[in-house]
Amino acid sequence: MLKKTSYVLIIALFSFSSAANAVPLASPISDTADVVVIADVPTTPQPPRAQRKPKRLEKFGDLRVDNYYWLNERSNPEVIDYLKAENDYTQVVTAPTLALRATLFEEIKGRIPQTDQSVPYRADNYFYYDRVEESKQYPIFARKHGDLDAPEQILLDVNDLAKGYEYFEVGDWEVSSGENLLAYAADTTGRRIYTIRFKDLNTDEILKDEITAATDNIVWAEDNQTLFYAMQDAETLRPDRIYRHKVGTPSSEDVLVYEEEDEQFYAYVSKTKSKAYVIVGVSQTLSDELHYLPADKPQSDLQLFQARERGHEYSIEHYGDSFYILTNSGRAENFRLMQTPVDATDKSNWTELIPHRKEVLLEDFEIFSDHLVLEERINGLIQLRIRPWAQPESEYQIDFGEPAYSAGIDINPSFDSSTLRYHYTSMTTPHSVLDFDMTSRKARLLKRQQIGAGFDPKDYRTERLFAPAQDGTQIPVSVVYKKGAKLDGSRPLLLYGYGAYGNSLDAGFSSARLSLLDRGFIYAIAHVRGGEELGRSWYEQGKLLDKQNSFTDFIAFGEFLISEGYAYP
Repeated sequence: MLKKTSYVLIIALFSFSSAANAVPLASPISDTADVVVIADVPTTPQPPRAQRKPKRLEKFGDLRVDNYYWLNERSNPEVIDYLKAENDYTQVVTAPTLALRATLFEEIKGRIPQTDQSVPYRADNYFYYDRVEESKQYPIFARKHGDLDAPEQILLDVNDLAKGYEYFEVGDWEVSSGENLLAYAADTTGRRIYTIRFKDLNTDEILKDEITAATDNIVWAEDNQTLFYAMQDAETLRPDRIYRHKVGTPSSEDVLVYEEEDEQFYAYVSKTKSKAYVIVGVSQTLSDELHYLPADKPQSDLQLFQARERGHEYSIEHYGDSFYILTNSGRAENFRLMQTPVDATDKSNWTELIPHRKEVLLEDFEIFSDHLVLEERINGLIQLRIRPWAQPESEYQIDFGEPAYSAGIDINPSFDSSTLRYHYTSMTTPHSVLDFDMTSRKARLLKRQQIGAGFDPKDYRTERLFAPAQDGTQIPVSVVYKKGAKLDGSRPLLLYGYGAYGNSLDAGFSSARLSLLDRGFIYAIAHVRGGEELGRSWYEQGKLLDKQNSFTDFIAFGEFLISEGYAYP
């Protein structure tokens, strides 16, 4: 008989062909877990089988037969019936886990504050924030004028807006330059198809203006009456058009500002931190092209910043009489920072501020009147580098003090500030927002995610290890477990990885994960190739003909963690 201890790990084994063919499981028995093996349950129904309906698909001279193409037909009654059968089967075979699932649900819910509020940030004359109230499902967006002790003005109570809808989401929302108009985008279907509406913040009146079937990508001009927004293709949902709307006029009179006909690119609109320029951009995996116009003259023609070139990725920011360009031009695969006068945007006029470095990925930057902040990735970890404009040689990095973590630049609307707001989390530290004085070099914690009674980060240990891949490349892995766990090869371990599209997978906190750690599990994140943790080459080594590396790296991690005693085989 298994000794009753701190948790139960339930493993269900069923063959796709027959439950009677289930293979017995060799299970680790330790003083930290009960393992209940459910195999060959006589009452288990046969799993549903999708019908094979061969469909010939031919492209570029290549023929492919897809036997299950018909399952794409979302409104087909046969598809609905099949999905219901799968759900019914799942309910039966997972029935023995009901009690454990209920326990876990209550644990996880208990770590989520029922009343919470974001850290306010100042933009012009107001402090903006959002909050949630106990027993309410949606957030409330609000602001206070001039001072945090001022009366609260509710911008949007999404709980009220959502009444009568099965699904409701507020996407982007933006306040106009005059601070008296609000534009917001709402989706009531879950398909990222939004309706844009407008609210008079002086009267709380919802205006008659309404833009349907749009995206939630919206930007105000600086004339307090013009909104730019993106529309998408009705079938593919690719954002391909940018329109201009004047408050008080019907959307049928909106002006098409830009249309992208190349199906490889998507279009978007943004505004510089300086509020001087509206940016209309198009982007795809390997190329960017930006256009701009004066934000205070929204009817102006778009000006081309730099024409698209295959392999050239770039983004821009504006300050003073210059544009600042984050670019990979000039074989700068890890990007470099350039500067150019506002009236000379062609690449031939760019001058270098921060050079390309083989070992450092330059991901982002933030401009202040006295400081330049660089968000860089070194050896797989984010670093925030502070560089005074007057004395660049006195630059320094913020010390985060942990071996594995996630950090990044937060909301910083003002140029004229010596304070950098950034966010930070690790596998043992809940999500935190801090203000950092770039002159005194001191950080002030503004808010840390509340976890609930009984949680102490000192009870857990995080590590950053390196494992050899199949080809000898050293691959980083982030690990967390409860202190006191013996690394003797008896532990259950959950290994997670991604490795695609250049998305880096940082070591952040999860309150739900505590339910695993407190039951003796070890959790590990494999930073496999295909992400961008170790620079653009890390991404290139895990895509196209090298995609196999993402999978062999993941396998190598598992083998490494077993060999080092972190996991039972």
